[in-house]
Amino acid sequence: MPLTMVGAGEPVTIKRIGGKAETKKFLESLGFHIGEEIMIVSTNQGNIIVQVKESRVAISQGIANKIMV
Repeated sequence: MPLTMVGAGEPVTIKRIGGKAETKKFLESLGFHIGEEIMIVSTNQGNIIVQVKESRVAISQGIANKIMV
């Protein structure tokens, strides 16, 4: 299921990252790798704040739909 379907505070593991090669590369540069455990911290007006490792990253809902957990 896409990351946007997960509730805040629920840790999940990334199964697949979809989209174009440039989108995948962008997400990998932010720390989104297959097998990585992430957690949604909060959502705000279409933006999603995600905890990846020890940092928090804000991504758009469109990008979050490309991350399958």
